[in-house]
Amino acid sequence: MKNLTGIIIAIVIFIISSSAYIVDEREVAIKFRFKQIVESGIKPGLHFKLPLIHTIKKFNSQILTLDAKPDRFLTNEKKYVRVDFFVKWRITDVSEYYRATRGDIARAKNRLEGIMKDGLRNELSKRTILETISGERGEIITSLRDKSNLDAKELGIEIIDARMSQIDFPSTVSESVYDRMRSERQRVAQDFRSRGKEEAEKIQAGADRKATIIEANAYSKGETMRGEGDAKSAAIYAKAYSKDAEFYAFYRSLSAYEKSLGNSSDIMVIEPDSDFFRYFKKKKVTKPQNQAPATPPQDKQQINQMGPYPVYSYPQYFYPAANNQPAQPQEKKNTAVKSSESEQAKQ
Repeated sequence: MKNLTGIIIAIVIFIISSSAYIVDEREVAIKFRFKQIVESGIKPGLHFKLPLIHTIKKFNSQILTLDAKPDRFLTNEKKYVRVDFFVKWRITDVSEYYRATRGDIARAKNRLEGIMKDGLRNELSKRTILETISGERGEIITSLRDKSNLDAKELGIEIIDARMSQIDFPSTVSESVYDRMRSERQRVAQDFRSRGKEEAEKIQAGADRKATIIEANAYSKGETMRGEGDAKSAAIYAKAYSKDAEFYAFYRSLSAYEKSLGNSSDIMVIEPDSDFFRYFKKKKVTKPQNQAPATPPQDKQQINQMGPYPVYSYPQYFYPAANNQPAQPQEKKNTAVKSSESEQAKQ
């Protein structure tokens, strides 16, 4: 009796264990009845089936990765590029997935890879190499993902994302691509240089124009000031000449003597009777007007005050009008004139 009870308990446990099954959170399941799908898309949790009649197949519902092998693709310029890409995908319709691939993930990856390569080939055939490797890469991926999803639905698959991880050029194409990129950069650089040169010429022209205006204004102002100075100088000369014409002529002659005979190395060939030496000739010394006659010394003290030097009589223009005393600079110039007359007499 005990053995029968044990057998019954074992049979019940076997039936229960064969009837119950658990679907994990990372999985999706299909229920078959004699190899026919009776239920698909079974959610995670505890479920039951009829033993020996129903069978269960489970598939990964996570996002999977397809890392395709690099392949060559032809561009719009009839040149090949080597592209390496990967795809993120997952199962959305498990029944379609099973019918298309028999649940074989390797077969699903092969078919998905073919779909992606066909779409990528169509996209690259519309673009040049420069467009492929520059700013249109995002546009290529977006268009590729949208178009490939239409074909991937027949497999029960959804393409989450796709990326081109690397784009290489064959050795025959690399040099031409680099030359084209180099020429493009040189064109841009030349454009910047031309613009800079144009701006520099504009700045230089503006600076030259301002400098010319400043120089013209300065020259005009300088000429105006020079004319005013010449006018004042002429007025001063005229005023001095009107006060004493003889003294003015004598002063100008002394200035001419100083400039002409100031250097010992200067040589002048001129006639002694020339008008240039008219002040070297002896003239009669005239007594200044309104001057008291000289009185001889009256005592010894006045004689001692006069000293041993002789007293000379000077022309009228050597006496200032205020105190009738000879000025020191005029006396020095007269001495220079006397020295010149003595040297001329010796010659």
